[in-house]
Amino acid sequence: MLRIDFLFLDLTACTRCRGTERSLESALEVVRDVVTAAGSEVEVNKVHVESAAQARQLGLVSSPTIRVNGRDIALELRESSYGSEVCTDGCGESIDCRVWVHRGREHTEPPVEMILDAILREVYGGSAVQRERASDPYELPENLERFFAGKAMALAVTEGAGCCPPAERFSCCEAEDKAECCGTATGMQCGCR
Repeated sequence: MLRIDFLFLDLTACTRCRGTERSLESALEVVRDVVTAAGSEVEVNKVHVESAAQARQLGLVSSPTIRVNGRDIALELRESSYGSEVCTDGCGESIDCRVWVHRGREHTEPPVEMILDAILREVYGGSAVQRERASDPYELPENLERFFAGKAMALAVTEGAGCCPPAERFSCCEAEDKAECCGTATGMQCGCR
């Protein structure tokens, strides 16, 4: 059995997540017959990571992520901001998304060839393919911690609570001076920052 996990934060608006899904689907179309001929079956799991707790449980280091039999296909972790409203912490700070490095070049979506290489390496190398595993215990990356904290704050804004912690929201200035010292609430921001 060949298990492919696709972990992502947002498929509705994030262009990197959507592009990664397209690349994965294209790679699967190309390789399915080869995998079947090699005597393997493919199981694809698409996982929308919706909370910090879920990210910790899955050991998510960046979004989007593709794993083949539990191994991240990206041999190195690189990220960059691309300024999408989707990829913010909910209060306006930009969150970095994965950059895929394949054959010395950076890509905002994994090239189909990169996914094919990872799948075929696993099919034909199997358990003989060893990668150094990190001996450090998993910690949720600060980037994802901010994303999920911001997501929770943005939810609080839609429920009327504001995006800042209560102590900050009430202490940053007097109510009558709020717009002048903190700014005006707009969209997902309460104006306190």
